[in-house]
Amino acid sequence: MTTKNFIISGAGGQGVLSLGVALANIFMIADKFVSFCPCYGAEMRGGAVNCEVNVSDNELFILQNSKADFVVAMNQLSFDKFISKVKENGTIIVNSSLAKINKTRDDIKYIFVPLTQEALKLGNIKTANSIALGILSGLLGNILFDNVKKIYKKALKDKTELLQKNLDAYLLGFKYIKEKECV
Repeated sequence: MTTKNFIISGAGGQGVLSLGVALANIFMIADKFVSFCPCYGAEMRGGAVNCEVNVSDNELFILQNSKADFVVAMNQLSFDKFISKVKENGTIIVNSSLAKINKTRDDIKYIFVPLTQEALKLGNIKTANSIALGILSGLLGNILFDNVKKIYKKALKDKTELLQKNLDAYLLGFKYIKEKECV
């Protein structure tokens, strides 16, 4: 793996930071070099929040990059703010439940998935971020499901039902990207 950069953005309460932490931890288990930079204001739940995760086979010397290989936009504000941060030939995953489908650039790949609606179908809106993680895993192809389970078990150690819902959501996202035409 070469260095990959990720920006995850949305509103507080959408699991943006949880997704970033999970992604960083999954890569650390796989013996990669990782940086995680959260960014959030003084707002409580519902305010803008984002994080950047960088992963590499080699040591990282830059914590934040001007462009990302992958952007996850959980709402319209995030899409509008971070569309310009996607590298040429990069990918943006957009929660089409909360952002309109709008292709403003020809040099990137768009994946529009109704993350919120799919999470509601699974019975818990808070699993939308796990669906996004499954999509990222499907795109990357190098994330082991056993590592995902380890991270989720550690994070949700006393919440067996929530653990299973998040694993189901992850698998839904993974299958979604593998089986459906998303662009």
